[in-house]
Amino acid sequence: MAESAACPAFQLGRPRYDQSSFFGRLRHFVDIIDPSTLFVSEKKLKECIQLLDDYKHDTLPPGVSADQLWEAQKIKQAIIHPDTEEKIFMPFRMSGYVPFGTPIVIGLLLPNQTVMSTIIWQWLNQSHNACVNYANRNATKPTPTSKFLEGYVGAVTSAVSIALGLNVLIQKANKLSPGTRMIIQRFVPFPAVASANICNVALMRHSELSEGIDVLDNNGSVVGSSKIAARHAIMETAFTRVVLPMPIFVLPPIIMSYLERLRFLQRNRRLLLPIHSVVCLVTFGLSLPVAISLFPQMSQIEVSRLEPEIAMATDCKVLTYNKGL
Repeated sequence: MAESAACPAFQLGRPRYDQSSFFGRLRHFVDIIDPSTLFVSEKKLKECIQLLDDYKHDTLPPGVSADQLWEAQKIKQAIIHPDTEEKIFMPFRMSGYVPFGTPIVIGLLLPNQTVMSTIIWQWLNQSHNACVNYANRNATKPTPTSKFLEGYVGAVTSAVSIALGLNVLIQKANKLSPGTRMIIQRFVPFPAVASANICNVALMRHSELSEGIDVLDNNGSVVGSSKIAARHAIMETAFTRVVLPMPIFVLPPIIMSYLERLRFLQRNRRLLLPIHSVVCLVTFGLSLPVAISLFPQMSQIEVSRLEPEIAMATDCKVLTYNKGL
């Protein structure tokens, strides 16, 4: 199959787009979260799996294009877990993250939250995140369920505690006008969710600090297990988890605080909720691929910064490790 600028030559198991550039990563993640794959039929899925098997065993029927193979791989990767080879439950697929997560985002950003509504929406958000994390986990090595439960309980506890604590502080800020207080209150979900994400990463991956993670050479071969690379991976992932919710939980309150001052919406208050929902959906859909494309999943580190035994085991100057998402 000839390679072209529009459609590169197919490579089984490899990303279609260059992961060293932001635009390449953006195009890759737009494919990953494409909600159209949620509507793929069982028959279509089997056809895609069969096509990829035919390619693997050099038994492709004539006339199959590289574009068809890339599309088949996209559909399989969106639905089938790469390690277990089982279908991922639809709401917990990455392609379902925006459509199934948007109602929760809308709930988190509703104004005038009560204590009970804050607890419920933060719990739903962390429950959804935990299910997505578990469904898309690395299943090559068995991980005790207790690790996921620790991360889940820690994330829910930190999210609810910080959200309630900030709400109490805002309510006690007597110098703030009611309007200003309500606007500030809308930004509470961001620090609560960001801190919960950090807590989740720290609890679920702290064993990597003692055991290390695999570092790979230019050929993809494992050179060794590095605790230093593990520390970098966890720090990078934690930072990513802070950046991820920023546009989703910061932009809608800013946009809505402006829209609510328009005379049309002041006369038609019943339109506020549907407009708020559309703003959250659009912001979530546009921000998610941009945010997760800022950093490559496969990170690199200089061998000189790693343990001496790893430096002695390779001639490469730079090694690669999976940072995680």
